[in-house]
Amino acid sequence: MAKPNIEEDCCKGCGRCVAACPKKCLEMAVDRLNAAGLKPVVYKGEGCIGCGICFYNCPEPYAIRVERD
Repeated sequence: MAKPNIEEDCCKGCGRCVAACPKKCLEMAVDRLNAAGLKPVVYKGEGCIGCGICFYNCPEPYAIRVERD
């Protein structure tokens, strides 16, 4: 089982990871802002296959880590 771990305060809300995810398991937060006042990306809670495409498409170092069990 895998899941993306998103450091919300590092996220710039560009949405590149959301667009790149083949399983569409990421989305922009609707109800909260990060420390910079931007809507961060959040994991929907299921569907991640651990491919790492979100990590490789994110322009912000350390904003996304893919964790595998």
